[in-house]
Amino acid sequence: MREIDRSRRVVVTGPRTRAVPGATQRGVLDLDEQTTIGEVYLRSLIRTQLRLALTVCAAVVLVGGGLPLVFLLWPEARTYQIAGLQLPWLALGLLAYPALLAGGWTYVRAAERNESKFIALVERR
Repeated sequence: MREIDRSRRVVVTGPRTRAVPGATQRGVLDLDEQTTIGEVYLRSLIRTQLRLALTVCAAVVLVGGGLPLVFLLWPEARTYQIAGLQLPWLALGLLAYPALLAGGWTYVRAAERNESKFIALVERR
C-alpha cells in the first residue's frame, strides 16, 4: 500500500473570469448601499418582471384551459381525425408542448431584455 503525502496543500480554484471594468460604478454602489434611488430602481425591476410573469401565466392558462372549453362547446370538433388521431388528443398531446416552449422562450428573452434595460438605467445614473 502506498503512503499519501499530506504535508503539501494544494488550493483548487475555478477558472479565472474576466473582471468587468468599472463594475463598481456609482449606480451599482447605490443598489448595494440600499439608498432610496436604489430601492426605487429595484422595485421597478421587480414590478416589471412580475408583470411579465403574470402575463405569460395568463396566456398559458388561457390556451391550456381554452382548448378543452372549445371541445366542450363545439362537440363536432371532438370527432375530427388527423392521421388517425382525434383532434383533442392531437391538440392537447402534441401541439401544446411547442406552444409551451415558445412561451418559455419568449419569457426568457423578455426577462433578459428587462434586465438589460435595468442595467443600462443603473449605469447611466
